[in-house]
Amino acid sequence: MSDQAREEALAQAALAALRGGDAAKARATLAQMAAPPPMLLAQVCNRLGDRDGEAEALRSILAGDPRNLPALLAMGHNAQARGDDRGAISWRRTALAQAAAHGAPPQLQPLLQQAQDAIAQSSQRFEDHLTAAIRDLPSLPRIALATDLLLGKRAIFLQQPSMFYFPGLPQRAFYERSEFDWVAPMEAMTDAIVAELAAVRAGAPDFAPYVQTSKARPAPNNKLRDDPSWGAYYFWQSGAPVPDHAARCPAVMAALDHTPMPVIEGRSPMALWSLLKPGTHIAPHHGLLNTRLICHLPLLTPPDCALRVGAETRAWHRGEMLIFDDSIEHEAWNRSADTRVILLFEVWRPEIAVEERAALTLLFQAIDQFGPAQIDTGG
Repeated sequence: MSDQAREEALAQAALAALRGGDAAKARATLAQMAAPPPMLLAQVCNRLGDRDGEAEALRSILAGDPRNLPALLAMGHNAQARGDDRGAISWRRTALAQAAAHGAPPQLQPLLQQAQDAIAQSSQRFEDHLTAAIRDLPSLPRIALATDLLLGKRAIFLQQPSMFYFPGLPQRAFYERSEFDWVAPMEAMTDAIVAELAAVRAGAPDFAPYVQTSKARPAPNNKLRDDPSWGAYYFWQSGAPVPDHAARCPAVMAALDHTPMPVIEGRSPMALWSLLKPGTHIAPHHGLLNTRLICHLPLLTPPDCALRVGAETRAWHRGEMLIFDDSIEHEAWNRSADTRVILLFEVWRPEIAVEERAALTLLFQAIDQFGPAQIDTGG
C-alpha cells in the first residue's frame, strides 16, 4: 500500500470512529498519520474537550486560509467554550462578514444563524456587565454616549463640512442654552416674534422655498429643491438685511441684535423663519462650515417634529433654543398634521478666538470674491 493510500485509509477510519461516537479511537487513528486532516483533527479534539488541540488545528487551517468559513465558525465556538465572550464575538463577526461578502454553502446556514444568535447573547451579557459596573454613578451623558458607542448602539458622527473645515474644534452635536448669556433675553421675546409670524402668515401662509435653483450654479441634488414644503422668510440674507421683512418684524430684528452673528460681506449674517409643512422630511446632510453654530428658536412646535444631529435627536419646544453644529450629519422631520416654524440663524463658534474670527472673515470674503459664493442648500 502506498503512503498516500495508507493516509487516506487512516483518515477514513478516524472519520468512521468519530461518527460512531468513539472520539478516543478516532484520535488514536489520527496519531498514526503523518499529516492528519486539520479540520477532522479539530472535530476530534472538540468532541474530547481538548480546546487547546482544537484551537491549534484550526489555527493551522487559518494560517493558510484566513477566511476559511468553517474554521472561523469553529474558532468562535472554541472561544465561547473557553469563556472568552469577546473573542467569540470577534471570530463570529468575521465569519458572518465573510459569508455576507462571498456567500456560504447551504449546509453552513444553520451554523451562521447560530453564530448570529450567539453574538446577540454575548453582546447582551457584555452590556449587562458594563451596566452593572456603572449603575451607581450619577448621570454622566458623555460616559453614557461612550458606552453606547462601545456597544454599537450608536454611531460616531464627526464634522464633515461640505466647503470649509477649521481644525481643532470640539466634536459636539448640540450646545446647551445655559452656555450662552444671549439666549435667555432672546427667548423672552418669543411671544412677540410669534405675533409677528402670525401677522405675516395671515397674508401669505407659504414662504419661498428654502432650497432654490440658482442660475449661477448646478441644480442641487435635494428632493425639496424649489418646494415650499420647506420654506424660508429671510431677515438677513447673504450678509444684508431684507428691508421689507425687517420693517414688518421689529421684534425679530431686536432679538437678533442679542446674538454674536458673523458679519462677513456677501455671506453673513444669515437669519430666517424656517417653515416645515406636515409630512416633510429634510434628508441627512452636512452644512458648509464648521466655524459656526446653527440656532433654532422654536415658534410653532407641533408634536412629532424633531431634529437629529449625529447620534442625538431632540424635539423643538416653543421658546427653548436649540444650538447645534450643522457640519455634523443632521436631518429634520415634521410627522404632525400642523406646520412647524423656527427662527433660524447662525453664530460664531465660541471656541474661535477674536483674532481668528477676523482672519476667517477676510478668508471667506476672499473665497467669495474669487467667484459666486457657494449656496447653502441644506442648513
